[in-house]
Amino acid sequence: MELLVQVAQFIFFKVCDLSAKQEFIDAAKSGKILARQCKKCNDVNLATVYFCRKCGNNQFENIFIDGTGHIETFTIITVPPTGFEKYVPYAWVIMKLNDSKLRISGFMSNVSKPNEIPIGTEVQIYGFDERGVLIKKSKLCY
Repeated sequence: MELLVQVAQFIFFKVCDLSAKQEFIDAAKSGKILARQCKKCNDVNLATVYFCRKCGNNQFENIFIDGTGHIETFTIITVPPTGFEKYVPYAWVIMKLNDSKLRISGFMSNVSKPNEIPIGTEVQIYGFDERGVLIKKSKLCY
């Protein structure tokens, strides 16, 4: 598991702006997503970009987006990679954030069947750990 965690951290931290790493993690732990708003065209991007996808500018302002949204797609993992055995079954989820066109992926624990989280299920970000962004069903779904 240690190697898998190191690889995941390397990818995450090499892609993210060095000054935004801890801020991104702290935001996820408080249920928000750190995003970057282009200073030229105001397009909103995830904090992992260096250039605006709309205009190519590299000047941004950090903003925080509420970490609520709905499931757009997912895959259920029952045969995990090395180091993730203790988490199965789980789903790797892509969620569309409310109030934004952004999508983000994350880990949703204790999911074994597709009918437990149908497409469109309201979800929210609630944390961040060695698995990455943590997602759960919104309280409205209980």
